[in-house]
Amino acid sequence: MDIQLHNSTAKINVSDAVFGAEYNEPLIHQVVTAYLAGGRAGTKAQKTKAMVSGGGRKPWKQKGTGRARAGSIRSPLWRGGGKIFAAVPRDFSQKVNRKMYRGAMRSIVAELVRQNHLIVAESFAVDAPRTKGLLEKLKSVGASDILIVTGEVDRNLYLSARNIPHVAVCDVEALNPVALLTHEKVLMTTDAVKKLEAWLQ
Repeated sequence: MDIQLHNSTAKINVSDAVFGAEYNEPLIHQVVTAYLAGGRAGTKAQKTKAMVSGGGRKPWKQKGTGRARAGSIRSPLWRGGGKIFAAVPRDFSQKVNRKMYRGAMRSIVAELVRQNHLIVAESFAVDAPRTKGLLEKLKSVGASDILIVTGEVDRNLYLSARNIPHVAVCDVEALNPVALLTHEKVLMTTDAVKKLEAWLQ
């Protein structure tokens, strides 16, 4: 299939297997959920009775005081004591096969093409890391919420975009399903399209 280049009469030929894949919503949902789960810190932690310091000796003798028997001041029933079912650090990551991940990426990219949300340009760069210069270039695209994908890391482009709300820049290696889905438009350079096509085939 052919995709029209932005502000040009030329077209770029791309693979139907990648840019014409069927939309698989359950697969996309599973992969996105796994991606977001992998980003969770999972560092919540509490102390059990064994972890709390102190409590080595019995607070008072077993009988004769008139009070309830107690063996440690670190009992979960006491203020300052341990937690009965203490939270422990955990890993929230979910296993996703490489074939599933690539399948979800193909499905997302193909849907972007079908909905005319994918813009392909011969090149997209700025001469210097200036926000104003990038905003002027984005006016021709006509989108305020956009993800710019380049073939290689473009430092000037990244520095120009980092202070603009709803505008993100990444290279093909850093591309992920969440980034593709959270922006209204996706702009890719031709070399990024070819790299993405080679990766997802």
